Amino acid sequence: MEYYGRVVFFQKNLTASPRQQVNYFLFFFFLLKIDVRSAVKHNFNCVAMSTFEIRTHQTGRTYSGPHFFILCKGLNSGRPMPEPCPNCFVLTTNSEDLRESLFYLCLALKAGKYFSFYLKGSVIPFICITDARAVIKNALLENEQKAWDQKILKLQKIEAFEANLKLQLKTISELKMALLRF
Repeated sequence: MEYYGRVVFFQKNLTASPRQQVNYFLFFFFLLKIDVRSAVKHNFNCVAMSTFEIRTHQTGRTYSGPHFFILCKGLNSGRPMPEPCPNCFVLTTNSEDLRESLFYLCLALKAGKYFSFYLKGSVIPFICITDARAVIKNALLENEQKAWDQKILKLQKIEAFEANLKLQLKTISELKMALLRF
């Protein structure tokens, strides 16, 4: 049986030679490329994708530009941190605004358990740097600037509220200890 391929357009069967199949592929690839370009034009994140870099943090190294750290080992993999630890990645950016935006994006991804899908390892789970980079880039592609700015503001308010509650719990704990000591 000699098979040249079948292409279906609007419920019509067309038999295509290998040369025609290549032409069809190039035609659809060109259409896809146009769609991607038009989608990129309306998305702020394509600019942001090219202005951040993720690397493995080396203990003792200091960074001069805006940066934050992402935990890469354990069940909290993907959690953004302002201070480094031995098992983390460093995400560096060009501007402080972008750093803050990416920090809260990573915080939202961690809370949404997007990183947990990529955890590997049986004893100590970890996330690879390529998986972390892919998760962040995919999240950037799916968010629009205006909606994301609103989410960042809400996350900042929640973080401030959480810090206030932690401070209150610490004060209550100290009050209990002071009461029991006398």
